[in-house]
Amino acid sequence: MSAEPWEKSYPAGVSWHAEFPRRPLYEMLDDAVAKYRDRPLCDFMGRRFTYGEIGALVDRAAAGFRRLGVVKGTHVGLFLPNTPHYIIAFFAILKAGGVVVNYSPLDVARTLAHKIEDSETDIMVTLSLKALYPQMAALLGATRLKTLVVGDLAEMLPWPKSWLFPLARRADIARPPRDDRHVAWRDLVAGGEPIEPVPVEDPLDTVAVLQYTGGTTGVPKGAMLTHANLWAAQKQIELWLSGDPVVAVPGEERILAVLPLFHIFALTAIMLTSIGSGAEAVLHPRFDLRAAIKDIEDKKITFFPGVPTMYAAIINTPDITRHNLSSLKYCASGGAPLPVEIQQKFEAMTGCKLGEGWGMTETSAPGCSTPVIGKRKIGAAGIPVPGCTIEIVDVDDPLKVLGLTERGEICIRGPQVMKGYWHNPEATAEAFAGGRFHTGDIGYMDEDGFVFIVDRKKDMILSGGFNVYPRTIEDAIYQHPSVAEVTVIGIPDAYRGQSAKAFIKLRDGAKPFDIDELRAFLADKLGRHELPTEMEIRASLPKTPIGKLSKKELVAEEAAKRVAATSARTA
Repeated sequence: MSAEPWEKSYPAGVSWHAEFPRRPLYEMLDDAVAKYRDRPLCDFMGRRFTYGEIGALVDRAAAGFRRLGVVKGTHVGLFLPNTPHYIIAFFAILKAGGVVVNYSPLDVARTLAHKIEDSETDIMVTLSLKALYPQMAALLGATRLKTLVVGDLAEMLPWPKSWLFPLARRADIARPPRDDRHVAWRDLVAGGEPIEPVPVEDPLDTVAVLQYTGGTTGVPKGAMLTHANLWAAQKQIELWLSGDPVVAVPGEERILAVLPLFHIFALTAIMLTSIGSGAEAVLHPRFDLRAAIKDIEDKKITFFPGVPTMYAAIINTPDITRHNLSSLKYCASGGAPLPVEIQQKFEAMTGCKLGEGWGMTETSAPGCSTPVIGKRKIGAAGIPVPGCTIEIVDVDDPLKVLGLTERGEICIRGPQVMKGYWHNPEATAEAFAGGRFHTGDIGYMDEDGFVFIVDRKKDMILSGGFNVYPRTIEDAIYQHPSVAEVTVIGIPDAYRGQSAKAFIKLRDGAKPFDIDELRAFLADKLGRHELPTEMEIRASLPKTPIGKLSKKELVAEEAAKRVAATSARTA
């Protein structure tokens, strides 16, 4: 059997051929507790919880969920930031036989209601914060949601923060009523007889997490991720960080957890990776630039998974050279394409390798990754991770597999690929045409197995008969010294059909420029058909919950402008 093209690019000591566990996902934590009992599993604002402590709390919470009626197949929602509540509830739900449904605190009420009804979520775990609780309280009775388990942030803080928080942040704290629709977290974990974990007869088929897609385009769909899918995702990352020499040493690493755990990238690259390797996750409820830099320096963070906007923020920090970031061993960028300029500047500034990765909700996150050791190619999303097969198919004929260097839709097969979409057999059948998952991303694979992502199929601009890819334009604009962030969308063009419009956020103190100046700067970097015809400079650009730039809001704005303009002309 001939080797796949990417195998020759694999780092020393890492094999593409690998076996993946077929076990209940909660056993990953049980294994870690047995091996790393006294080692810290997470650090939350200075309070460190050991693996043994978290394991005991998970067992108590599992018994609590059982008392609430959670049985095999019950869907339980998590509406939480990065606190120990999330880790404990996640594994407790699985031990009780339930399925975790992740919810984003940044979702609007309409989206939350849709997910509750679509996923059949009757129980939700949240916190008594005004930024969280009122949103869910409003959906009690208005949707099928019947019970809220409400935690208190102070109960996870170290002394004296645990005493001071309710006093200092009184205005931020909600006061849930005491009734039969509310259960306090402290009551959920208040003892009781430990339960036997619900057996998982077929980890390949049994859903562990219902993870909704969304963020940049379309109506959210629930990706059914099985126990085996998520085990495989963790194992793929673990293998990738092994090699010769070993990148991640079991039981020794510290991971910066600024990405939200409710997002699939953080769920696998941070939480499951931490637990699978005995690492300590330093939890941040949100990305605060100064707090993140301080923790990297003070707590000797070794692994930092982030999104491009985070790395851009770090390199644009005026006094960043005064901070010692030398503890970083490896940084992984995902969630969105990593501009070459940002990658090169970050590596030059920190001395740490910043690797780009690519994956999706439907692939439990891992797909391709930049080799940590050995061959790398600037601009590539990396090579397929262990056990994963990437194929490029014709955009117009999804059953036709293209050759190396030919551009088409990226398709993926592997143990981490979802079971399908929840209650959506039509979308599932379309996504798995030909027995491979169709990602909607456009790209190609070179002779060495490196995958280059050109753009999203839905984002592609058809201009004067040419395919124009927003990422190509964005990468060119990022070379402008005044640009901090940029996103490009297609807008109607009477002559070309469509043309590109750029939305730009400037660096602090940078001088604004107009479209003519931008086009002049880009003249030797892009083809004439690729040059933007319009641009806007904005104080900020819309982002998804994990901080990646989002296009859908801008597309909607432009559509609304066209409707308004048409109405004005016909009035």
